[in-house]
Amino acid sequence: MPIPEQLDSSLRQSRQIALDPRDDARKRLIVALDVPTASAAIDLVDRLENSCRWFKVGLELFVAAGPTILEKLTARGNSIFLDLKFHDIPNTVAGAVRSASGWGVRMMTVHALGGPAMLSAAKAALDGVPDPPELLAVTVLTSMDGAQLSAVGLDDSAAKQVERLARVGLGAGIRGFVCSPREVGLLRALAGPEIVLVIPGIRPAGAGVGDQKRIATPADALRQGANYLVVGRPITQAPNPAEAAESILAEMTATLRELTA
Repeated sequence: MPIPEQLDSSLRQSRQIALDPRDDARKRLIVALDVPTASAAIDLVDRLENSCRWFKVGLELFVAAGPTILEKLTARGNSIFLDLKFHDIPNTVAGAVRSASGWGVRMMTVHALGGPAMLSAAKAALDGVPDPPELLAVTVLTSMDGAQLSAVGLDDSAAKQVERLARVGLGAGIRGFVCSPREVGLLRALAGPEIVLVIPGIRPAGAGVGDQKRIATPADALRQGANYLVVGRPITQAPNPAEAAESILAEMTATLRELTA
């Protein structure tokens, strides 16, 4: 599958970066636009465009604003990560993936719990699509810990469940995954340097945890081999979102320099 410009070969290596760590950091940071209205999303983008290139549209914003918000964001030259975690019967998910591929997004998610047939159908739906988005399989939500998994009948640890679902995804031809920072090293060792790992649950030192269970700092996630970091509330709910984004980018830049020293 062709990959978008932002998903170039340097970003598909766990620790190989561009010559300019600052520019590389900007390519790796995805700001989650988890806000209730299109106007709130555009306001955030206005504040952050000088710092950030990638923005995530998830369920809250998509349900409120629909595909129109994707058109507005891509028209401004932003790269969009559509995080709707499609999870249904294979035919339905294939249709959803095919439809979403026409919105100009650069990455989108399906849920690995849908199983091998669903994941294979989702991947096949992008066959023949010009410049298709990267298809990512979500493993275990960052809000889930052992107690939450046990409550739904999954008695393995989060790490074991992530590994199991990643193996299912790899078998179905999926080459990108979403996992918590705690499983980055595990998946990097399992799948190698060519797999794209997009990591939510990022919390700078001193930031509130909120409803997240399995978290890490930007520096720790990059050291483990993350390609992309998804950051929401530490930026979007900060008194000065642009200043918060710059602080995170500074930490990422320093870490990327460290990894090539």
